Amino acid sequence: MCAITAGQRGRRVAVLERADRAGKKILISGGGRCNFTNLHCRPDNFISANPHFAKSALSRYTPADFIEMVEKHRIPYHEKTLGQLFCDRSANDILAMLLEECRLAQVSLFPGSRISEVRRGQEFVVRAADVEFRAPVLVVATGGLSIPKIGATSFGYDLARQFGIKIREPRAGLVPFVLQEKERSAYCDLAGVSMEVTAACDGQQFREKMLITHRGLSGPAILQISSYWNSARRVKIDLAPEYDIVGELLAQKTARTAAGLRSRVRELLPNRFADRWVELHPPSAWTNFALEDWEKQMHGWAIAPAGTEGFEKAEVTVGGVDTDELSAKTMEARRVPGLFFIGEVVDVTGHLGGYNFQWAWASGRAAGEAL
Repeated sequence: MCAITAGQRGRRVAVLERADRAGKKILISGGGRCNFTNLHCRPDNFISANPHFAKSALSRYTPADFIEMVEKHRIPYHEKTLGQLFCDRSANDILAMLLEECRLAQVSLFPGSRISEVRRGQEFVVRAADVEFRAPVLVVATGGLSIPKIGATSFGYDLARQFGIKIREPRAGLVPFVLQEKERSAYCDLAGVSMEVTAACDGQQFREKMLITHRGLSGPAILQISSYWNSARRVKIDLAPEYDIVGELLAQKTARTAAGLRSRVRELLPNRFADRWVELHPPSAWTNFALEDWEKQMHGWAIAPAGTEGFEKAEVTVGGVDTDELSAKTMEARRVPGLFFIGEVVDVTGHLGGYNFQWAWASGRAAGEAL
């Protein structure tokens, strides 16, 4: 996006792509369908040490602007839940569109560019294998640490540090939780069971699906809340949001039995999980008070994850180049004129659902218009 915008403005642009082909992360996104933006994109859908930083770029390049490009290229798409837009066919449509726009803007793409050195004199010099590139402006769009198997490295952070630019400690975001051994043995044989929950942590909450895995918990609700979690915090899970589970039992004294309770919970949760929960968390008594206390446990299952599945399974990296170091309007480093940082390498992380792509498009456009 940055290269396209700069090329359209008559700049000579070289994209140095570390991988053997461009857009590998685009191709695997959204289950291969590329959740390329979200209709409801707002600044509060992003995590950053400076919650205001992303506002300028996001306001100047909106989901409607990207959709206009998608429609110009006649790419069929559809809306799934919560404003998420996906390709009807495959993510390759989005990649082909971007590559075609690069071609039209006369952008030169150099795949397989393993960069060995970056230095700055009167201009930036970038050495890759046996070739050297020189330019007055250098844009770093290297992404974060997530999914190293397709090429993610710390290169962008290392380069920032080389120029004295501060980094907010990177950590895995939008990532499954690994449960403590006790909870793992209690629930993980139910791997594959899914249910709608509300997951809450650090003042944030998300109501979406939760999935039990062989090692812990995943699904959209868990991935969303993982970006706000650290080892000092607990995650609270409402297993039956907005339901009054024991109301009927309190009204019907004859139903105050384990069988009656299990039957009621089975109406709301998957049967295998319902049976397991009642088995592991029986009411302390069949009094009104004890049943109400039992209900509170279902609406506030507090877990302390042993950790996450790490960068290998993380969809994004939280943290990165400190936004205090950059211009919110142009993405240029304040102390290093001509050096720009865009996309996931910056300390701006979107929620699940197309927001991280929209930040990539918007921050790329902001830098492309300025350099």
